[in-house]
Amino acid sequence: MHAALDAGINFVDTADVYSHGESEEIVEGPSRAVVTRSFSATKVHANMGTGENTSGNSRRWIRYEVEQSLRRLGTDWIRPLQIHRPDPRTDIEETLSVLTDLIREGKVRAIGCSTFPAELIVEAHWAAERRGLERFRCEQPRTRCSPAGSRRECSRLRALRNGGHRLEPAFGGWLTGKYRHGKEIDMASGRASRIPQRFDPACRRTSTSSTWSTNSKPWPPTPGYRSRTSPLAFVVSHPAVTAAIIGPRTMDQLQDLIAGCEVTLDDATLDRLDEIVPPGTTLNQADAGWQIEALTQACASPACDSRAAG
Repeated sequence: MHAALDAGINFVDTADVYSHGESEEIVEGPSRAVVTRSFSATKVHANMGTGENTSGNSRRWIRYEVEQSLRRLGTDWIRPLQIHRPDPRTDIEETLSVLTDLIREGKVRAIGCSTFPAELIVEAHWAAERRGLERFRCEQPRTRCSPAGSRRECSRLRALRNGGHRLEPAFGGWLTGKYRHGKEIDMASGRASRIPQRFDPACRRTSTSSTWSTNSKPWPPTPGYRSRTSPLAFVVSHPAVTAAIIGPRTMDQLQDLIAGCEVTLDDATLDRLDEIVPPGTTLNQADAGWQIEALTQACASPACDSRAAG
């Protein structure tokens, strides 16, 4: 944490649900020491207990969980507070209303959303303008501003641009060389254990992602190319991106990712990536983030009916 801050990183992203609060407690020390020059962001929405009353975007739950996050982070305010996922059970005006109150009380400095589709971002802007409420200032999608692309991202980017949003894509790991076609994936560790539908090698959609990841390496030669450097260079060079969220586990990984900010990809490299995955293509629907529950197919297995034939 201190090495990242010393290198110029000034945005620390976490959420209440990450290890059920432990992540916020880990962030507390370094973030408090540099609170005047860093953004300590956290999120609220996910289930923090049992039952329906320990999650969501209601006034009651957001106010309660913000107090818990402030205690765990050891700070007096959060900048920004992001709504982790949409909540069809709660009207967006109720959510924006309590967020506005928290801003006026000084407990939150800015608000944003995470994995919101374009239509809900626009709806939130309309509600804020109509009711005189604070509006979302940033959106955190899941790896969507990556070479892997997404059809959903085209409409989201337009909504964000029109609404004056900042964009903070999470960097999901597919582009670093960790997941390769034909390479065994440890389903008991890391992201694979928490989100099996995105990494199960038996799933045809995951196989497509891993095949793409393999075919995209080596990238066309670029100065200072390293497997963790050039993909991040792609993300931060995107004109819609304000900040790329990284998750290094070692100092070497951190240094490689920081170096990615200094790499510039030429037109030939970008054209090559467009050939591998045309812009607007979604390789794996499991990576699409939040989807309307009524339109998603019930599935008992992560692989569902998308298992590779044979």
